[in-house]
Amino acid sequence: MRAVTSSPSSPEPPGPASVDVVLPCLDEAAALPWVLRRIPPGWRALVVDNGSTDGSDRVARELGATVVHEARRGFGAACHTGLSAATADIVCFCDCDASLDPADLVPFVHEVASGTADLVLGRRRPRGRGAWPLHARAGNVALTRLLRRRTGLRLRDLGPLRAARREELLALDLTDRRSGYPLQMVVRAADAGWRVTEHDVPYTPRTGASKVTGTWRGTFQAVRDMSRVLQEPAAREGVAS
Repeated sequence: MRAVTSSPSSPEPPGPASVDVVLPCLDEAAALPWVLRRIPPGWRALVVDNGSTDGSDRVARELGATVVHEARRGFGAACHTGLSAATADIVCFCDCDASLDPADLVPFVHEVASGTADLVLGRRRPRGRGAWPLHARAGNVALTRLLRRRTGLRLRDLGPLRAARREELLALDLTDRRSGYPLQMVVRAADAGWRVTEHDVPYTPRTGASKVTGTWRGTFQAVRDMSRVLQEPAAREGVAS
């Protein structure tokens, strides 16, 4: 199995498929105005507040986003609550810290809507000093190598920018509620025979402090969570492709 890596060109706008963008959020009030302005017209922003204390939920609501709450702390918990709340044909995921541009999801959605891919991922290309710390890059490299061994997918990144169809995502029955959620999505998609593609996307310094990969300790914990995901048995019955 081989993942396809390319740089997005200028695709035609996606067709009539509805799109929800899940934005896991923990104290991102400063970044939200920029992020929400970059949501493509006609798409719905689903901000999942994961216990913010800076008024992120209020800011998001005032800017027109749909806000849902998830009390359990964890990136996976926030993402899955957003997926469960989504109603669109296609669901996208994007960090809420202004390091990634939701507008870059347009070619991802086009690819899923046209049926040429089942899961489209963003390969982060750092722009600017401090965009992607060395320890975070090292952890990512180690995980992609382990992923290749486990699934055969030749991915270069496990970044959070991604798109797939909602019903198919729900059928993967994702269970991780911490940092392993993005990796579990890829592993189970590969096991189900999905076509996975990867596109380069700009990755800029985030607004505010990182909750996960901003420190060696956070990166270690994320890698540990993801390593547990890679220990899942390769054969899984009942997963729709």
